[in-house]
Amino acid sequence: MFELPEFVTLAKQINETLTGKTVSNGSLGNVSHKFVWYNRSAEEFERLTTGKLIGKARAKGKWLFISLEPGYVLLLGECGGKVLYHPAGSNVPKKYHLRLTFDDGSFFTATTQMWGAMELYETGKEQERKYVKGMRATPIEPEFTFEYFSHLIDCLLEREKRSVKGLLTQDQLVPGLGNALAQDILFRARLHPKHPLDELNKGQRRKLYSAILKTVREATAKGGRCDEYDLYNQPGKYRRLMDNKAVGHPCPECSGKVEAMQYLGGMCYFCPRCQK
Repeated sequence: MFELPEFVTLAKQINETLTGKTVSNGSLGNVSHKFVWYNRSAEEFERLTTGKLIGKARAKGKWLFISLEPGYVLLLGECGGKVLYHPAGSNVPKKYHLRLTFDDGSFFTATTQMWGAMELYETGKEQERKYVKGMRATPIEPEFTFEYFSHLIDCLLEREKRSVKGLLTQDQLVPGLGNALAQDILFRARLHPKHPLDELNKGQRRKLYSAILKTVREATAKGGRCDEYDLYNQPGKYRRLMDNKAVGHPCPECSGKVEAMQYLGGMCYFCPRCQK
């Protein structure tokens, strides 16, 4: 599944490659998928996108916003798979869930492997969508200060108890993070995934905050994770420290062996010595 670094990379590449192109035809998928969320019929999507000009794209959290001018925004979110640009003359993929063909013969496709939203809104209406409306600050925004982060934890603890992994991966409390990046963040912060959030001292909070920024910035600078693909079908260059390939091998920082466990709906990879 795409996380914030992958969506930031896609937005940058769309602005470099697609901005200014005119849509000659817009179509929804050529295969059905019950977990792809559309908000338009195929006929409506084609009518509303044809003739539109691709404007600027931007990423926020696990969502990609692509301006279709005048008057519309294409919203892709909470998805994995591939979002690809195809130069003129390229073969059309056998399966896709959304396609925009441009007047120069090139085209754009989005295909999801699990689930995801592919929706078209009148400009401004996309901000009313569930999970977009009221989205908190992301780790790449100036508002995401240590004071903001610490206050977020305090407010959460007033209502409930939660683990540090729960903070990073549940309810998009920190938008854009998912289970994949959370593993490296917790390793860098030297925190066990089950460490209670209410037992963090100020120094541990600061270390967790710094680990979030370092991991997100590094993954973004490298074009996303190496098991996800960019607009040109190239894998990212960020290699995770803690993933399934690390299990049973020595920890990067000590001689302990990396372990795995199932927790909060996904696998956790950690060093039992470094992350007590």
